[in-house]
Amino acid sequence: MTVSGRGWTMAHGDCVEVLSSMPAKSIDYSIFSPPFASLYTYTDDERDMGNCLTRDEFFAHFGFLVPELFRVTRPGRLLSFHCMNLPLTKQRDGVIGLSDFRGQLIRAFESQGWIFHSEVCIWKDPVTAMQRTKAIGLLWKQLKKDSSLSRQGIPDYLVTMRKPGANPKPVHHTAAGFPVAVWQKWASPIWTDINPSNTLQYTHARGENDERHICPLQLDVIERAITLWSNPNDLVLSPFAGIGSEGYTAVKLGRGFRGIELKKEYFEWAVRNLRSGELAAKQKTIFDEGQSA
Repeated sequence: MTVSGRGWTMAHGDCVEVLSSMPAKSIDYSIFSPPFASLYTYTDDERDMGNCLTRDEFFAHFGFLVPELFRVTRPGRLLSFHCMNLPLTKQRDGVIGLSDFRGQLIRAFESQGWIFHSEVCIWKDPVTAMQRTKAIGLLWKQLKKDSSLSRQGIPDYLVTMRKPGANPKPVHHTAAGFPVAVWQKWASPIWTDINPSNTLQYTHARGENDERHICPLQLDVIERAITLWSNPNDLVLSPFAGIGSEGYTAVKLGRGFRGIELKKEYFEWAVRNLRSGELAAKQKTIFDEGQSA
């Protein structure tokens, strides 16, 4: 099933299958959050990449997606994924520690010809993380008990990969549209000013059997990435569109969008949010025209 609007299309289905039918070199920029390997997190569909017993199983499945993303991306253009390293638990993994999920994703892309282009570390409040997860390493009482198990909080990362080749459509910015002060801020390898609450509404998109609540990517992060690495009217892709955060932002910023989502509830909310993005783009255009009149 596919639903389209002004400049955007949302497909309900498996991302590998849908991407295989898309034209080569048709995507200007991709941004998404890949699922984590965690059995029955959202669905029991065998095509759900999050529905895996082990991380090896996840990466075997993910390995079918990466070359398709390479094929549909224009030469010289970029793809960004949002991720974090994953905590290991004694109950599930036999040890307490961290799994280098970020590094494994980078290596999965590099193995298919992508170039590791850049990354930014996104600061997260360790107090909020402690209250939400009750992780032993973040508990203050653990310092008194045995601080050898104490650790820092786990940040998010926005990792960007580049497809080799000359970019046929350079991304241009002007001093007026992109002041040097903004660039100096965005060029920082650590973003400490991302509002964790600036996300799309998601509560109604949850299925009754969801084992974890969805955590939409912050709109601040998406807006910075799309603004920096794409032109107006460029085509932005998210193979894991979720409730449509990337699509909403792309459409609002005057880009085209192609989204794919396997879970029916998320797909339906993505369509609603993309239509809201259309309205936001129209209101922005009217405001800009009023300012210049």
